[in-house]
Amino acid sequence: MILFVRYNLGPGEVVELQEEASVSELKEAVGCQHGVRPQELKVLFAGRELQSTATLQEFFMKCASHPTSDDDLSVALDLIMTNTRDVPCIACTDVMEVVVVFPCSQRHVVCLDCFTRYCETRLNERQFVHDAVIGYSLPCAASCDDSLIKELHHFRVLGDEQYGRYLQYGAEECLLRIGGLMCPSPGCGAGLLPADGSRRVECDRQVGCGLIFCRDCREPYHEGVCQTLTAPPTVEASQGFVVGEDASLRGMWDRSSMLLIQESTKPCPQCSVPVEKNGGCMHMQCPLCRAEWCWSCGRPWSPQCMENHWFT
Repeated sequence: MILFVRYNLGPGEVVELQEEASVSELKEAVGCQHGVRPQELKVLFAGRELQSTATLQEFFMKCASHPTSDDDLSVALDLIMTNTRDVPCIACTDVMEVVVVFPCSQRHVVCLDCFTRYCETRLNERQFVHDAVIGYSLPCAASCDDSLIKELHHFRVLGDEQYGRYLQYGAEECLLRIGGLMCPSPGCGAGLLPADGSRRVECDRQVGCGLIFCRDCREPYHEGVCQTLTAPPTVEASQGFVVGEDASLRGMWDRSSMLLIQESTKPCPQCSVPVEKNGGCMHMQCPLCRAEWCWSCGRPWSPQCMENHWFT
């Protein structure tokens, strides 16, 4: 008997069992593949739950779905996680029936509504974690060690549009980690892998805009030192020179920008880079050193932060 199942609303996968197999055996087969205990799964077919003691053949015969020939039975089943331990969601503290269980040592659970909010918030702030083996994933919402979600199709809960952004961000993160970069031209953003050591980078016209730019400063390509990277002159060196009007205006603009940065950002507690919060929860991740910290108290993210002021 061939069964097509969807685990936690992910993509379909094939499971082959004997016709006399029970629903319990189906749970064991799928649970073994995904590292989930069988008693934490619920099997749905055509909007009805299959009881663990029933055989698959008996149930499908009742539903008039059994074929008249000797061919294998092909059906579509949904397997979802169910909270059989009466453990409350770590975010809203309600005991929900259908939950996602994080692969941490404490097996924290989060209901689907809170899990969706958690994914959306971290995606909007680009705070997913790139793992060389697992891919672009999220850890337990309680910041437990070794808790990255291994079943990446869980993130389909975001919906088609947001899931597309998740795939795009994951590809960009992978590109940057292997030494690539994104084209700086507005509206382009093509991924590029320039030759090692070369400052001159040309955006591939087959996938991008064809811009030729400097790898160091991202400005149009030039010979010599990058102007945007040159240190400002000292007071002694500037004596005797008259500051032009344009330069004076740029200085005023730069000062205004620095003041705005000071007002709208907080320094990362690990590397001190300014980080801006433009919405979402208090769980922050530094875009430079990847340190996770709390916007409210400025300390490394902890279960206490999540409990006291995750969304406040």
